[in-house]
Parts: sequence; C-alpha cells; structure tokens
Amino acid sequence: MTDKKKIALAACSGMSPYGLVARVTSTDIVAENDNIVSICMGATAADKEGFITLIKKYPIIAINGCENNCTTKILEQKGVKATKNLNVLEELDKVNLKPLDVSRLDEEGEICVEYLKKKIKKEIDR
Repeated sequence: MTDKKKIALAACSGMSPYGLVARVTSTDIVAENDNIVSICMGATAADKEGFITLIKKYPIIAINGCENNCTTKILEQKGVKATKNLNVLEELDKVNLKPLDVSRLDEEGEICVEYLKKKIKKEIDR
C-alpha cells in the first residue's frame, strides 16, 4: 500500500556543478522533512534490489541537473513517470545563478541550493 503522505526526491548524480546542487538540495530537503525520502539514482539504474519497488511506492520529483534529464530518463526506463520534473540548469539560468564547482559548494553554490530548496518546497506543498 502506498503511503500518500510521503514523497520521494530523485536527484541527478552526474558530475557537474548542477548535479552537485541537485544532490545537496535533495539531501537538505530530506534531512529537514520526515515525509520525504531520497532515491539513489545509481542503485536505481543498476536495478539494485528494493529500489525498483521504492520508486513505485511514492510520488517522485525528479531533479535533473542539466538538459540531458538523465534522472527522468532512468525513472522512465524503470517504468516510472515522475509527478514533477525539475531541471536545475534551466531553473538557475532563469535567475542568473551559476554554480562553479563539481565537488564542493562555494558561496554561489549554496545560494543555488537555497533557491532550489524554496522552489521544490513550493512543489511539495501543492
């Protein structure tokens, strides 16, 4: 039985500054909310036991890092359609924010994370 009160975030795991912002944003939101779980995209793509069941259990917000939309594509390959698809690169371009580092958040990266957290929380509250 699906717990309709919970929602899942599936964040990009790519090696770009936008992927890092996607992961940190997702991690922060999950840590701040008991009703939100995180999906490991690497384990999902690799068909790790239990993850296929997990991605079908809760509504998912896919947080794609760039125009490749790998998170959304991996979910679709596994037979799951995200309830919302968010593209970090597009969202940050709209407000002229640009993370710079692929492995460490600097001040600009933290600003990007805070902006996206607010945007995703609005989606969750809908």
